[in-house]
Amino acid sequence: MTPTRRSLIKTSAMSLMAAAVTRPVDVLAAAASTDPAGSDGLIRKAIPRTGEMIPVIGLGTARRYASAATEAERAVLRDTLRTFAESGGRLIDTAPSYGDAERIVGQLIAKMPERDRLFLSSKVGATGRAQGLEQIEHSFRLLRPHRIDLMSVHNLQDTANQLATLRELREAQLVRYIGLTTSNERQYAAFEQTMRKESVDFIQIDYALDNRVAAERLLPLARDRGMAVLVNLPFGRGRLFEAVRSKAMPAWAADFEARTWAQFFLKYLVSDDAVTCVIPGMARPEYVTDNLGAATGRLPDAAMRRRMEAFISTI
Repeated sequence: MTPTRRSLIKTSAMSLMAAAVTRPVDVLAAAASTDPAGSDGLIRKAIPRTGEMIPVIGLGTARRYASAATEAERAVLRDTLRTFAESGGRLIDTAPSYGDAERIVGQLIAKMPERDRLFLSSKVGATGRAQGLEQIEHSFRLLRPHRIDLMSVHNLQDTANQLATLRELREAQLVRYIGLTTSNERQYAAFEQTMRKESVDFIQIDYALDNRVAAERLLPLARDRGMAVLVNLPFGRGRLFEAVRSKAMPAWAADFEARTWAQFFLKYLVSDDAVTCVIPGMARPEYVTDNLGAATGRLPDAAMRRRMEAFISTI
């Protein structure tokens, strides 16, 4: 049973807590006790506020899950999500602005055996308390969760109002974590100011081997403020794959067990100690298998990361 629009809009945080949705207590406990050693072989990092461990590669749904007009299209997405969950993946990131992604994800994961251990991340991108609550209620209805694990203010839209609401929902245990997102360097100054002013559990930023501006100020600040970091656009909107088209991977990539270009680019990101989880878009099972390979084996050390930066700057 998900919260209704009436309960979200017309009750306070305390009454929300009293009337919170009925949910199995062991869902949260199971998530918090996930094997930190990674029995599935996946590298995990801790969410600073709680210490909960999550795999360093998640799944993004922007664009790729915006629509699925035919059963054949839905079948591919279903197989993708199943492969992700069966391989140990947990965090799935979506948003109301991603077309029909919330509905599609909610429907496709509903009957999966791994459903209760998935970590669902969505966003609110509305103006005003009532519109924000209405949008959040819609996300609950589409995703069909007992709770949404992470709800973030999307692209700093009406941040003060929406964060106030999210704090109430976190207190009511309808949302486990709250955050802020951006995917545009033009917002970085305002984003940094908000990070310094507000206390949130997560930030989500754009960061890639050829787009390292966020590493200058935002990532160190997140580390200092105890904020988990999700990384979007890890392939630089496709620029990185274009840059290495028809190029052989350097032999030294074997030192950190990168077997494909996707793993090369992702391992650079997950080896940053400020980064908690990277969320490449994945809409085919083979992409899941490839990308999750970046969450296994050795990672680049500081010297190797500098070598990777120098490499990409020359091509």
